[in-house]
Amino acid sequence: MGSTDSATVGMTIPWSPREPVHEGALSTYWDIFLSNWHAPALGEGPHDYAQIGAIYTWRYRFDHGGSPWFAEGGVGGSVMDHVYRTPDRSFSTAFQFTQVIGIGRSFGEHGAHELTLRLQHFSNGGIKKPNPGENFARLRYTYHF
Repeated sequence: MGSTDSATVGMTIPWSPREPVHEGALSTYWDIFLSNWHAPALGEGPHDYAQIGAIYTWRYRFDHGGSPWFAEGGVGGSVMDHVYRTPDRSFSTAFQFTQVIGIGRSFGEHGAHELTLRLQHFSNGGIKKPNPGENFARLRYTYHF
């Protein structure tokens, strides 16, 4: 048995301007990503899996939108170049839904830098069995141009 590691690059695309909501500010964006999963191989199978996906994300910024702290969550989908199979976990489809929840902080001049701790889940939502899913804890750095 072993663990799966993932490295991801991507970009965010704002979807709507900030809108005040209760005690903070809510904004939304698309998170488009390309990942590489590295996992123990099942028999002669692959070790690496390429993945492309998109997540529609809601962000809530505290203190009426003035805080550097935010919470976010999102839902989306992804597809891998082949079906993920390891000695301890095997998917049945290359397509996976994904959900993410996280907390983060903006810093630097004009808040151009962000660090976010995210929990992310992938599964096919019961489309086909088996459907064990996979979970990742991610530390994410974002730079806004």
